[in-house]
Amino acid sequence: MGRKQKIWLGASISGLLLTIILLTIVFTRTEYEIAFQNLDTTDAAAIMTYLDGSGIPYELSNNGKSISVPSTDAARIKVDVGSQGLVQNGSIGFEAFTSSSSQFGTTENEFNVKYLNALNGEIQQLLNAMQGVDSSKVLINLPEESVFLSPEDAEQASASIMIKFMSGYRPSQKEVDGYYNLVKTAVPNLEMKDITISSPQGELSFSEADGGLANSTDAVESQFSIQRKYETELKKNIQQFLGPIVGADNLVIQVSSSMNFDKKTSEESVVKPLDNNNNNGIIVSEDISNSTSTGTSGEAGGVAGTGETDVPGYEASTTGENSTETSSQIRNYDFTRINSNIVSGPFVLKDLSISIGIEASQIEDGDSRTAIMAYLTALVRAQLADSGQDVTNDQLIEKKVAIIARTFSGNTADNQANALSMPWIIGIGVAALAIIGGLIVILARRRKKAAEEEIELAAPSKVEYPTLDLESVNNDSQARKNLETLAKRKPDEFVNLLRTWLVDE
Repeated sequence: MGRKQKIWLGASISGLLLTIILLTIVFTRTEYEIAFQNLDTTDAAAIMTYLDGSGIPYELSNNGKSISVPSTDAARIKVDVGSQGLVQNGSIGFEAFTSSSSQFGTTENEFNVKYLNALNGEIQQLLNAMQGVDSSKVLINLPEESVFLSPEDAEQASASIMIKFMSGYRPSQKEVDGYYNLVKTAVPNLEMKDITISSPQGELSFSEADGGLANSTDAVESQFSIQRKYETELKKNIQQFLGPIVGADNLVIQVSSSMNFDKKTSEESVVKPLDNNNNNGIIVSEDISNSTSTGTSGEAGGVAGTGETDVPGYEASTTGENSTETSSQIRNYDFTRINSNIVSGPFVLKDLSISIGIEASQIEDGDSRTAIMAYLTALVRAQLADSGQDVTNDQLIEKKVAIIARTFSGNTADNQANALSMPWIIGIGVAALAIIGGLIVILARRRKKAAEEEIELAAPSKVEYPTLDLESVNNDSQARKNLETLAKRKPDEFVNLLRTWLVDE
């Protein structure tokens, strides 16, 4: 075998061995899958004991908080571990009473301790099952019952809870209220004020605490959501109107609004007379009465008495006729009554400003700019109709609208690209096709030439061996000298010459 053949044989054997080794490693390697993660030391130790006892290989990762098992048996192992209750998130629930009960019973103190630990574990398991909760720690304090204390003097239960959330998770106020309600309903005689829930970022407050101030976060988020939605819809309307006119790519819109979210309820009662009845109402009832009387009456007259039986200074009365006439009229009117209960909307627009950036080439004409300005001022005036501002003041409304004419950064390159006319584009395309065709022809010729050279090399050629004219040589020394010269200058031909002589012999 030649040197090249030995090299190829060695390389082939080495490649075959390497392939066999790699295939053996790939097909015999155990693929592991994470079956349990975010474990505490107690749960991890329990699972490791089970796996060691069952002879199942496993791998630890994440500082012992994650356990990986073979992928083929992962599902079965999860079911077995779950059925045995090995994963308890570091807490022991009410199952402790069934798993470790003594046949002789327990003392009262032992039962109270087990019950309190089980209650802490159950609440911890409930909190850990909530969305975004990584781990939790619960401490419940139950007061001692006494027959000598009145309900007012008895101690109240309390709960202290520490919750750690997953990275990047932030609970909403509704979720925090859910934590409080969950703990309150799980512990007897527990008030909201006696519950404290904290996290590494700070204390979590119930929404009704401090007069409902804790719930202000949701209200603020809702108000910002309404404001963003209003601005987005208004921007969309402006885009739909001006986009086809100046081009969607030549238009940038910015809308800023200010809203009042105070809820207002008012009751209005209006009493209005009739216009066609001399501003009087409709006559509902009318009472008219007239009376006349005629009679006599005594009047003072005569000479004052001076006798013994007369009263000094008293004048005697004289008789006369008189008449009396009385008239009364009572009318009851009814008016138009308007009773209105007015409840304001979810928000009231207080102020609005619109800024628009337009490609300068689109509004070079003054009429276009004036028309766009008129459209925007009319839009602002209509939106601020109920804001309490003087919408008839043109100067005030124009200050709320801004039109900025600038050359957009992306339009320069577009204009340069559009500057190429169609003939230039066609010419560039034809030139590119010609270059590609020339390259294809050159490559084809090179391949054809290479194929011809291979055929010529593969064709057998007749070996011509060198000849020596030994008859013309006078002595043996001259023949030897010629052979030495041939061997030095052309060793291959000298070897072929020797082979020819051996064949002839």
